[in-house]
Amino acid sequence: MSIQLVESDFQILGCFPVMSQLRPHLEQANFVEQVRYQIKEGYQLAFLEVENQTVAIAGFRIYTCLASGKLLYIDDLVVDELNRSHSYGQQLFRWLIEYARNHNCEHLSLDSGVQRFAAHRFYLMQRMSITSHHFSIEL
Repeated sequence: MSIQLVESDFQILGCFPVMSQLRPHLEQANFVEQVRYQIKEGYQLAFLEVENQTVAIAGFRIYTCLASGKLLYIDDLVVDELNRSHSYGQQLFRWLIEYARNHNCEHLSLDSGVQRFAAHRFYLMQRMSITSHHFSIEL
């Protein structure tokens, strides 16, 4: 088992089958280009690999804001549906916490859709707190 940040287009493409389970609207044909564009804006994509197969991914960014100071914000966090209940999500989450600490972040945060009850259970088990409501409007 290893966790690393994507570097090559091959690694990015290897994350697509897992990412598409969380983000089914994404198209494989545009995935590498989209991730590369987001990387230019500070996005990073980490993947947990077991026996040369990506089983969990985390897309995140580090930034600073007035409300929280420096933080690691998780955009995407998903474990392959056929590989759940093997602690891969927990291992990746711990890796993200350590990464945030190593980069002097004061907080780690994420948003989760209100319908994602299993994800909420996971986040609460990781000792996360529900600290706000997220509001949005389509433009």
